[in-house]
Amino acid sequence: MGADPERQSCHGPLPVAVEETLTLSGDGSCIAEARDLAAAFLTAKAEAGGPGGRTKVSRRVVAVTQLVVSELVTNACKHAPGPVLLRLRLADEAVEVEVWDSHPEIPTARQADPYRVGRHGLEIVKAVTADLAVVREPAGKRITARVLFDPPPSA
Repeated sequence: MGADPERQSCHGPLPVAVEETLTLSGDGSCIAEARDLAAAFLTAKAEAGGPGGRTKVSRRVVAVTQLVVSELVTNACKHAPGPVLLRLRLADEAVEVEVWDSHPEIPTARQADPYRVGRHGLEIVKAVTADLAVVREPAGKRITARVLFDPPPSA
């Protein structure tokens, strides 16, 4: 029997995790709502005893997760019609943020350009996360980003 695709991450099968899936309207007002929901989720689930006995999520992890949620949900609202699904998951070593939208086009980060106004969201997400994966779905795509609880020191 194969692995459940709903239980896959950037690195294969997921351990048991604490998660929540939210349906967002897909209009511009859902971006702030998604950021607030991410912070509330991380605070509430960590206090309840997250994976690996983790009982505290640092302010850095909350802030980075909110940034990732904001950028991915903004792109979904801007480029895809209809609702957006947001899944937040606390796994052993990371917060996983998954965003589904109905647009089939796979986004790519652009070359850095300090003169370009806007369209830096995917570049930002790639810079602040451990992993970023994009998977085409039967209706649209799913983007998964992982924010490590304890990132390795910068070189």
